Amino acid sequence: MREKTYERALCVELKQQGLAFSQQTSYPVFYRGQQIDDYIPDLIVANRVVVETKIADQIIDEHRGQLLNYLRITGLPVGVIMNFRRPKLEWERLVLSPGR
Repeated sequence: MREKTYERALCVELKQQGLAFSQQTSYPVFYRGQQIDDYIPDLIVANRVVVETKIADQIIDEHRGQLLNYLRITGLPVGVIMNFRRPKLEWERLVLSPGR
């Protein structure tokens, strides 16, 4: 399966649980006052948590770095990487400390 499939399944589950979420919200990235890119996290849950879905052999530093960038650009302190590759869900929670 693809990451997008799991992301959509999570949306169905979040809706069933009555949790507010946004999917694929675009956040502009600026450098020296000019927009140079857009960061698009998979999900923002309850305006508090960034959720990234993955299908990878394991969660690696590149995934952690991506999530930390999403936390910085959204201003949210907590994120979760969910890796659906294995029979048992692998996940990591990251917290962005103030000043990081």
